[in-house]
Amino acid sequence: MIEIEEFIMSTTTILLVYGAAVGLAALALYLFGSRRWYWHALSVFAALGLGLAPAPPEAWRGQTYDVILGFFFVLTMVWGVGGMLPIGTHHARHA
Repeated sequence: MIEIEEFIMSTTTILLVYGAAVGLAALALYLFGSRRWYWHALSVFAALGLGLAPAPPEAWRGQTYDVILGFFFVLTMVWGVGGMLPIGTHHARHA
C-alpha cells in the first residue's frame, strides 16, 4: 500500500496540483475577465506573503503542507499577474 506522503510528493501529483492551480486561475480570468488592477496587485502581494511567510509550527511542517501552500501561491500569483497583463482587454465602444 502506498503511503500518503509518498503519493503527495510523486512527480505526477505535483504536476497535477500545480497544473490545476494554473488552470483554475486561467479559468477565472476567462470567465470573469480582468477585474480592477488593484485586486490583481493585492493577489500578487498575497502570493508573495504566502511564499515569504515564516515557517509554520513543527506540527504543520511536512510535504502535504508544502503542496497546499504551493497550490495557493501559484493560484494567486497566476491570477494576479494574468489580470494585470493587457492581453485581450480591447473592448470596442459602440454608440
